[in-house]
Amino acid sequence: MQIPGPYLLFLGDTPHRLDAKTASGILDWRPELCAGQCRLDANTVDLGLPDMSPSAAAAAGAHTLVVGVAAFGGVLDAAWIDTLLAAIRAGLNIASGMHMRLRDNAAIVAAAHEAGVQLFDVRHADRRFDVASGRKRSGYRLLTVGVDCAVGKKYAALAIHRAFATRGIAADFRATGQTGILIAGGGVAIDAVVSDFAAGAAESLSPDNAPGHWDVIEGQGSLFHPAYAGVSLALLHGSQPDALVLCHDTRRTHIDGYPDYPLPTLAECIAANERAARLTNRAARCVAVALNTFGMSETERERAFAATREETGLVVFDPIATSADAVVETLLAFGTNAYDSDQRDVACNQLGRAYNDKKNHCTA
Repeated sequence: MQIPGPYLLFLGDTPHRLDAKTASGILDWRPELCAGQCRLDANTVDLGLPDMSPSAAAAAGAHTLVVGVAAFGGVLDAAWIDTLLAAIRAGLNIASGMHMRLRDNAAIVAAAHEAGVQLFDVRHADRRFDVASGRKRSGYRLLTVGVDCAVGKKYAALAIHRAFATRGIAADFRATGQTGILIAGGGVAIDAVVSDFAAGAAESLSPDNAPGHWDVIEGQGSLFHPAYAGVSLALLHGSQPDALVLCHDTRRTHIDGYPDYPLPTLAECIAANERAARLTNRAARCVAVALNTFGMSETERERAFAATREETGLVVFDPIATSADAVVETLLAFGTNAYDSDQRDVACNQLGRAYNDKKNHCTA
């Protein structure tokens, strides 16, 4: 899927930056693709890009309007349709990561056909996936996991991948959400896959690879989220991660949008994710914590880092404010210490035989 840039980032009428995480992610990681922003009113979140109408963006060289808002439930707001139609008439393609397909709106489809532009439903792949096999795959895998949603799992994965690339280490960023796909140019929107096949989709996303190669997999949701824990579990099983990086915002006290669900402790979260991951990789362990410290002063950030290090004993970093180099140093030790492929096989033979006796192989 190749989506023509530059982009006009459509922010709708959302006042909350968290709800504009698709647009924010593209701006943070692919700023060269961002021509401007389109806001419906002055109360809409401002990303600091030039405000443009669709026609002005087209005149400035933009080729695609990207719906940059991840609305609750993934539904296109009726108040947005007129602007999307105006963008189509101006000659812009439309890209959306919503669960609701652009192609399910008759007016949008008709306008796109008449204007000769393309509609990109990023969240919906035509590909079919197999049920997960549980087969051990070569290479190494890291999965970012969250205490909650929207705490920086994508940013942590991108920062770690960038740190690998800077050192010339073979690694791939594996996108599992619409924003990651728009940034990377490929991936699987895992929450749009039928649940029986989600772990299989995660397997296909990180196939066999060379020894020493790292797949850095973008996590989704949280095992402690009442709505989205299912997709988190599928990723833990299908990805077969060797390493987990826990992502957290220390300022939250409850699951976002669910005040009756207090956040777990970091120890509880690490234990739950390691336990789930070890169904398919008995050597899986958490190696670092990524903190979202956006808006904190340097003093507040360092205080949060120190408290998290004391609580977990792990490497702590912020994907935007600090370096992921210490995480990479920890990961590089996997190839020479207790988590190399031979020892993973030993762990598998000792602890995982019961899972796949019928297939006469084990998962690691």
